[in-house]
Amino acid sequence: MRLYTQSLRNRIFLSMLALVVIASILIAVVTVYQYQEEAEDYHRERLERKQENITKHIKDMLYETTFPVETAYIPLIFKDNIYKLKRIHNLELYFYDLEGSLLKSSKASFVRDTTKTCLSARVMNELTMSSNKTFVEEFEENGVEYQSSYSYITDASFKPLAILNLPYIEDDGFIKRELQENLTRLAITYLIMLGIAIALAYFLSKYITKSLNTISQKIIDTRLDKKNKRINVSNTTEEISNLVNAYNGMIDELEASAATLAANEREAAWREMAKQVAHEIKNPLTPMRLTVQSFQRRFNPEDPDIEAKLAEYSNTLIQQIDVMSSIASAFSTYAQMPAQKDETLNVVKTCKLALDIFNERYIYFTNSDEKIIVKFDRTQLIRVLTNLVKNSIQAIEQNGPEDPKVEVHISKLEKEVVITVSDNGIGIAPNLTEKIFEPKFTTKNSGMGLGLAMVKTIVENYHGTITVASDPGVKTTFTVRIPRQL
Repeated sequence: MRLYTQSLRNRIFLSMLALVVIASILIAVVTVYQYQEEAEDYHRERLERKQENITKHIKDMLYETTFPVETAYIPLIFKDNIYKLKRIHNLELYFYDLEGSLLKSSKASFVRDTTKTCLSARVMNELTMSSNKTFVEEFEENGVEYQSSYSYITDASFKPLAILNLPYIEDDGFIKRELQENLTRLAITYLIMLGIAIALAYFLSKYITKSLNTISQKIIDTRLDKKNKRINVSNTTEEISNLVNAYNGMIDELEASAATLAANEREAAWREMAKQVAHEIKNPLTPMRLTVQSFQRRFNPEDPDIEAKLAEYSNTLIQQIDVMSSIASAFSTYAQMPAQKDETLNVVKTCKLALDIFNERYIYFTNSDEKIIVKFDRTQLIRVLTNLVKNSIQAIEQNGPEDPKVEVHISKLEKEVVITVSDNGIGIAPNLTEKIFEPKFTTKNSGMGLGLAMVKTIVENYHGTITVASDPGVKTTFTVRIPRQL
């Protein structure tokens, strides 16, 4: 988990631990590096001292020898003395002539390479180019590190006679043991420090965040609809005090504006209620008007089915009057939708009855079954269907297609009833399909944009869903899915 997603307390705690751990690692690295530097200095200085002492001893032997002090006589001069030098200084010695060929060795075979009897060109070049005529070569062989020193042996007149080679094995055993002991002591010390740091970090982070936790809890509990308490925090930092004072000031402002806000909310609620009342009453008035007009046009006293038709028209008007009555009763108790009155009804029959109020000949109704039973409020089901059909009619009137068509289809699935209302009207733009169910949103010049919002509320109250798919100018389909509660 990333550090910035942690709480402030955890971040303080982890940061302090990280500082201790990083400091421990850095000191350990510096310690190892320091010991390595000291080891290199130690071996270099030791080799220089040995070389200096051996060179002095060799000069004494050259001064005492009876052989001519020349390169050709070096093997004779140091025939036995080379072993004496080896015993005294505990170091192998190799003499080369000025061309780099082996003259004399204190060992029967060369330590590094038994077949090598002359110096490489690189060694000769380095030795020649050196300002003090000394060259030290570092290499590793068979897992052992060596330093090999090359220097000139001169006579009393400082004339070069030969090249002296001193191979030196770097024995770091003592230094490594001392390093391990030192690192062990450091590890123990920092483990103790880490334990102390954990305790300090825990209590310090707890102390720092205690006031912040109090403030955050108060802010979480702050509500506009109740009286909020001020925060009283003592013995804290200046930053926390400023935060507390800002919060207390905000509480005072909230209390001062609470009455005004409540009054504005009540006024807005009444205005919204008035709009909804007007819209909901207008919904049944329109089909009632259409029913009366249809009755006037189609009334024929000579029709043998006049009584049945009169009863049908009367039932339609009575249903719409009942809708208006239920709306008025519901809004009289604070602008709520009519209370749900669940009843077992045949969706097909109810929808056919709701469609009878429309005179448009391009409305087509189909169903998969003649009888589909659900538990639903009859009045609200009629309102859902009439609202959707009215929207389709208005969309067709705006588009004016040559072959207008509104199709209403009801089908029964295993666990739900599906009602679809399709039309070939003007359609809905893709960027508006998510907004059409919002209250007060409308794309028409008239209307208050409450119809589809009301439909969505009714459907969702019955745990159903309503969706829309639109191809502007071609086809728009509203799909209502209602669970079958048998």
